[in-house]
Amino acid sequence: MSIRIEALHKSFNSHYVLGGVSLAIDKGTTCVIIGRSGCGKSVLLKHLMGLLKPDSGKIFIEGREITGLSSQELDKLRLKMAMVFQGGAIFDSLSVGDNVGFGLIEHERLKKTEIAKRVAEALAMVDLRGIEKLMPSELSGGMKKRVALARAICIKPSIIFYDEPTTGVDPITADSINELIRGLHDKLKVTSIVVTHDMKSAYRIADRIAMLYRGKIIIEGSSSDIQETSDPVVHQFINGISKGPITEASETFS
Repeated sequence: MSIRIEALHKSFNSHYVLGGVSLAIDKGTTCVIIGRSGCGKSVLLKHLMGLLKPDSGKIFIEGREITGLSSQELDKLRLKMAMVFQGGAIFDSLSVGDNVGFGLIEHERLKKTEIAKRVAEALAMVDLRGIEKLMPSELSGGMKKRVALARAICIKPSIIFYDEPTTGVDPITADSINELIRGLHDKLKVTSIVVTHDMKSAYRIADRIAMLYRGKIIIEGSSSDIQETSDPVVHQFINGISKGPITEASETFS
């Protein structure tokens, strides 16, 4: 088991966001987390990365319980993780090569030639060979997403987190990003956790899909399990229906 979440609770003042989330993610699989905006998906990711501490509950990363770790211990653990942010979050003032190699430059004691080799390999994996000297301003939105993917895999993580990887790009580019995510999973055998609203993307890349609703995981299963469920809340969300139990009830809870 790569990741296990047990009865995770989190509130901000009187606003409850997570109300007993439990989920297990097998090593080397891709788990997609779906749910409405504001339901707590990004908050859950921040807990998995150790950026937030829960009010109660436990999180195990590769067998180690992380909620009580010190800052130094968390920093060491994060070297096994990579994050692909929604907008890419690449640095405008750095070249593509320096962006992709940023993690290695900051955290590894490698020769410049070794870093350049790793950067070239990562760019090749996302079909962007030979663009190390370009600046972000010279890239399309889709290319920036690929550079962010290359930066994530360049550090050779065992876990990759994706926050809305297909947001803000056209359908064709989105499909190519889905293909890349699935291909990188197959090649690198990493554990991937993907937050998305895009059900087409979810079905394309997921080994398992989990839906977060009113602070809990209300369903977890394969793509076919999700599509065939009789649960009206899940059915409304995955089919994009504007009227139903989700719109009739608040996402918050007591």
